[in-house]
Amino acid sequence: MQIRIALPSKGRISEPAVKLLGKAGIGVKDTANRRLFSETYDNEISVMFTRAADIPEFVADGAADIGMTGLDLIEENNASVEILEDLNFGSAKLVLAVPDDSPINRLGDIVDGSLVATEFPNLTRRYLKNNGINAKIVELSGSTEIAPFIGVADIIADLTSTGTTLKMNHLKIIDTILESSIKLIANKKSYKDNNEKIEAIRTGIKGVLDAEGKKLVMMNVEQKFLDEIKMAMPGLTGPTVSNVLSSKDIVAVHAVVNEKDVFNLVNQLKKIGARDILVVPIERII
Repeated sequence: MQIRIALPSKGRISEPAVKLLGKAGIGVKDTANRRLFSETYDNEISVMFTRAADIPEFVADGAADIGMTGLDLIEENNASVEILEDLNFGSAKLVLAVPDDSPINRLGDIVDGSLVATEFPNLTRRYLKNNGINAKIVELSGSTEIAPFIGVADIIADLTSTGTTLKMNHLKIIDTILESSIKLIANKKSYKDNNEKIEAIRTGIKGVLDAEGKKLVMMNVEQKFLDEIKMAMPGLTGPTVSNVLSSKDIVAVHAVVNEKDVFNLVNQLKKIGARDILVVPIERII
């Protein structure tokens, strides 16, 4: 049975999703001419490109077996899906915001009957109701920031990554409804019936995520310096040491280290006595 993966057809998470799939070894064959359905380099896996907002429902209904989309969209659709992994990109917050000169400064300042404009009516309504606020939701499909300034709403609920756009539009954040990021999700029945294949896809993707920000550092070193080298580079589970066949006094050492530590580490290793030091990129850690 073929596994269908739903990916966003456009928008800020589309390209990162396609690249992640490619790094996991499940690349889309024809990325230049993106079509609704595309083949991958695995004959048992195909890709469906669609709106990110539709992916939770498509996966929940079984139109796709797996999908990549935001937690905000999953929660907005109240989609019954398996969340397999946080994909570590597309972080954003769904926030409540008001004009800078508004007397509303916190959630408790919102009075019943207030108008709240948003593209996320279900999430917003549920959050306000859970906090004892009876507000009227004004559903918009875009340009939410302008709503308070044209008399459409008193408050907006909008998705923001840094808050910069809100500040530019003279809006202040008064509360956070949800912190979101891109998730790998699966249809519950598909996950049960095709668990082995879906888990293989999940493992490939997780291997890419686990390799982010990591480098493989390798070197040769004399036996007498080995203890100092071990102290300097513990790696994920400690460095791996192997014999060098051409010399009984030299061993090869390698370990996975954080990329941010490489510069200082290499200089430290050189001072200890390591030589032939190699720093190698890592595609996946399984």
